[in-house]
Amino acid sequence: MRKFKKVLDGLTAVSSASSSSQPGNRENDIPESLQSEHFQLCKTVRHGFPYQPSAMAFDPVQKILSIGTQNGGLRLFGRPGVECYCQHDSGAAVIQLQFLINEGALVSALADDSIHLWNLRQKRPAILHSLKFNRERITFCHLPFQSKWLYVGTERGNIHIVNVESFTLSGYVIMWNKAIELSSKSHPGPVVHISDNPMDEGKLLIGFESGTVVLWDLKSKKADYRYNYDEAIHSVAWHHEGKQFICSHSDGTLTIWNVKSPAKPAQIITPHGKQPKDGKKPEPCKPILKVEYKTTRAGDPFMILSGGLSYDTIGRRPCLTVMHGKSTAVLEMDYPIVDFLTLCETPYPNDFQEPYAVVVLLEKDLVVIDLAQNGYPIFENPYPLSIHESPVTCCEYFSDCPVDIIPALYSVGARQKRQGYSKKEWPISGGNWGLGNQCYPEIIITGHADGSVKFWDASAIMLQVLYKLKTAKVFEKSRNKEDKPSTDIVDEDPFAIQILSWCPESRMLCVAGVSAHVIIYKFSKQEVTTEVVQLLEVRLQYELNDVDSPDVDQIPPLPTPGASSNPQPPAPQSHPSTSSSSSDGLRDNVPCLKVRSTPLKQSAGYQVELVIQLVWVSGEPPQQITSLAVNSSYGLVVFGNSNGLAIVDYLQKTVLLNLGTVELYGSNDPYQRQPRSPRKTRQPSGGLCDINEGSTTSEDRCKSPTSVVTSNHQLFHNGGGKGAKMSRKLSLPTELKPDLDIRDNSFSRSRSSSVTSIDKESREAITSLQFGETYTRKTDSATAPSLWVGTSLGTVVVIVLNLPPPGEQRLLQPVIVSPSGTLIRLKGAILRMSFLDSTGMLFAPPYESWREPNAPEDKDEKDKQRKRRPASVSPSSSQEICENQYAVICSEKQAKVIALPSQNCIYKHNITETSFVLRADIVQMSNSICLACFCANGHIMTLSLPSLRPLLDVNYLPLTDMRIARTFCFTNNGQALYLVSPTEIQRITYSQETCENLQEMLGELFTPVETPEAPNRGFFKGLFGGGAQSLDREELFGESVAGKASRSLAQHIPGPGGIEGMKGAASGVVGELARARIALDERGQKLGELEERTAAMMASADSFSKHAHDMMLKYKDKKWYQF
Repeated sequence: MRKFKKVLDGLTAVSSASSSSQPGNRENDIPESLQSEHFQLCKTVRHGFPYQPSAMAFDPVQKILSIGTQNGGLRLFGRPGVECYCQHDSGAAVIQLQFLINEGALVSALADDSIHLWNLRQKRPAILHSLKFNRERITFCHLPFQSKWLYVGTERGNIHIVNVESFTLSGYVIMWNKAIELSSKSHPGPVVHISDNPMDEGKLLIGFESGTVVLWDLKSKKADYRYNYDEAIHSVAWHHEGKQFICSHSDGTLTIWNVKSPAKPAQIITPHGKQPKDGKKPEPCKPILKVEYKTTRAGDPFMILSGGLSYDTIGRRPCLTVMHGKSTAVLEMDYPIVDFLTLCETPYPNDFQEPYAVVVLLEKDLVVIDLAQNGYPIFENPYPLSIHESPVTCCEYFSDCPVDIIPALYSVGARQKRQGYSKKEWPISGGNWGLGNQCYPEIIITGHADGSVKFWDASAIMLQVLYKLKTAKVFEKSRNKEDKPSTDIVDEDPFAIQILSWCPESRMLCVAGVSAHVIIYKFSKQEVTTEVVQLLEVRLQYELNDVDSPDVDQIPPLPTPGASSNPQPPAPQSHPSTSSSSSDGLRDNVPCLKVRSTPLKQSAGYQVELVIQLVWVSGEPPQQITSLAVNSSYGLVVFGNSNGLAIVDYLQKTVLLNLGTVELYGSNDPYQRQPRSPRKTRQPSGGLCDINEGSTTSEDRCKSPTSVVTSNHQLFHNGGGKGAKMSRKLSLPTELKPDLDIRDNSFSRSRSSSVTSIDKESREAITSLQFGETYTRKTDSATAPSLWVGTSLGTVVVIVLNLPPPGEQRLLQPVIVSPSGTLIRLKGAILRMSFLDSTGMLFAPPYESWREPNAPEDKDEKDKQRKRRPASVSPSSSQEICENQYAVICSEKQAKVIALPSQNCIYKHNITETSFVLRADIVQMSNSICLACFCANGHIMTLSLPSLRPLLDVNYLPLTDMRIARTFCFTNNGQALYLVSPTEIQRITYSQETCENLQEMLGELFTPVETPEAPNRGFFKGLFGGGAQSLDREELFGESVAGKASRSLAQHIPGPGGIEGMKGAASGVVGELARARIALDERGQKLGELEERTAAMMASADSFSKHAHDMMLKYKDKKWYQF
């Protein structure tokens, strides 16, 4: 059980984190509405494909699908939008699942030899009973339709019988030696199949692995028939009339047996075997892992099987084979088949099955095949199971988006849909949607290893893919491995997305990729063809030498346009680089990827506006980008890495600033830096635009203790053993770096404490960027467009942006960029910066609302729309200067609130001493704002703003995997998410209100449905005793007849029942109340059904009381003899 702790107001002194308020210019103390009781942490929903699936079951009446996984997870799917996740505490693999059909219950069998009964009649399913076998290993379970007795087969070959109502063992046991008697001299192996004869419940068919099948008579407790075949059995299936069954074998054969002819099979089929002409046996094939035999009234039966391909089909994809009459269809799958189920019209095994679909569970996908249409098309999958189509490398979450953005993305995404799906409705259609009371639009954006970016509608705790963008389209693809350019800085996935920056209002999208490239996209509803992809190449590399001092010796208050901005002219548009090697033969001025030179057809949606690539400098590859920001109002994109910072004007397609990190400080550099290398200075190629090049080899560069400093969502996906280069680039932030071995995902926290002196090999990376209309200097009387730059050494530098007037002027005159001289210091790498107005409310950077970029427009109209939208009402210069703004800055170690323009630190809070923050976001909640942090030690914290009071501190999830660090993000309204496995997104909430309403928002899995009528036996069958034979199992297996089972065989564990649903990982003072409330909600579900009856009874009681009162009045004064 996880420990939950709460840091309460006023008790912060005892916590390791300390909060201090410093005297500053605080004329108006800002009232704060958020309190501890507004916060509570719980998981909401899990989306995506179940990671490492191992078992599957389907309820044909409720139409619910369940999937079990290798780590004990359980996912239940109903109609699109109804899904649920549960977890077995032991974490053992699920080996089999069985629904109690139309009962709202499910039995799971686990690899640790336990079986569990789940109650699905509540919104959060819970375990009612568990049974743990001590002496035998479970291999197969079977629960007949409408029976309460579960057959459990074991590795020893025995069969035990469990009453699923009480979860107790019956004394009735079928022992393996009794079952086979003298028919075999050796042990028959584990039980691999159990089923009852569809026409006679008293006859049980038992399949042993070695190839022996026994038809057991339950009443007489002996075997009727034994069937022997010399190949191992994988599965068995009945014909619905109960006169024939079919077995699948390890040599790729199917044997069909007549029940009453045990001597030899009636037929042997090798579906994929080549038939030799001389009448010999066909060549053996791969094992047929499963076979199903389904009959139809109108035509031939279906035989459906997985596996069985011939051994010479090496390299062929896994297949599902559908045999129907004389036709055999081989359906290739993208991944290995875990299991498949045939969906039939009837739940009764003794009726014509009428199969209509096959659900195929693959290792990384779920496919449903339509059996009723020619060619067996697949159904379009409505669940969000394609998150992992390419590994997720970064993730961003946006709540409270503009209302028009989801319809816009949906309309362009609808055109990307594939054709050729089945025309029928999705067959898994059970359950009901919850009553979502969240009405705000939410969007999740995922960046992937293949360079794709996916937009998801995440509103009302559902998930649906809206649109997919392929960023790799702008680059030339190498035809084969040999063609690969030697300029690559990664071994694989050169287009992988590392950072996303998106402005929902203007719909501008900017992505940074692993090959040190940045692509800027605009959104358009019209298709265009781009003749030449606009390209800028940037040299962002520098080296410190003994004799060198930074170029910017003094910081002028406002430089002249020519002197310090020096815009770099657009690089020539010829795509082969201007120079491929420098004078000494080193690779120089070449980017890592080649932008395509042919025209690019861009469909509606995101269209490329500009590609920026960092180039090799004197044999040194470009460093990966560590931070990125775009602003639609200023027309600027800014990015930084461990070498420095570049600001690009994407409207004029020019580089405005290209500075080494050290040169951002000018003479204010607080660090004593040592030279990194004795190499001679290379000839710089122009002012501020190109800094002296760096020269460490890629090996040295990667060993640097603060090498590529990447903050939270910018960490990279672990490509496994192959990516030696890749794994080096996964280093975590700052001067207090853990020794991190990516391969075993373990953290050992040995951190150096030195902050002021920098190691010889270190580089200071840009880790955070924020645009805003702020006071940039202490003397400012008005706000100005600015860029705040945070570094891995805890420094914040402010850059002033001087923008030309909007309209035509903006496209002709240069933007002037100058350092302001303002410097703010914190402990640890800077992760997040935001600005508050004088009332303590968050104000976002200015943005320009979206308009169609490809529509012909009036010039005046264009000018009008180009005008920048102010972020908030800025105080006029005539006002008396007081604290009009606050900057909130959060680093890996602490948070500070700085009053502007005075730059006094008015609040400071040390978030963690022993760990470090991985992700921090300033978020809106309940009409207020707070700072939310996720630490490497697993704590999730929220702090009030601006006073930085701790409101929540929960030990939620120790960081066990880089994936979590890379994808964790908070958003407004108390929402957060992370990638819990390579294929699944886990959403959580830290809002008390959402935790309370969660019960209503979740969908219902169980809905009352009438069980279909049993098949009619017919007049003659009833007369002559044909048709299905029923069996009184209670009489056979009950304690009165069968006796008690051995106590040591299995141990009964009562489940938590409904308690599971209220485990809402609650924290804080109100946690207990919340738990009680959720528990009451769950009981309320059951009580709800009684509500109407109770109301009727009350009405009836009222009426009875009234009549009784009337009667009493009538006879009140009468004597007994007057009655």
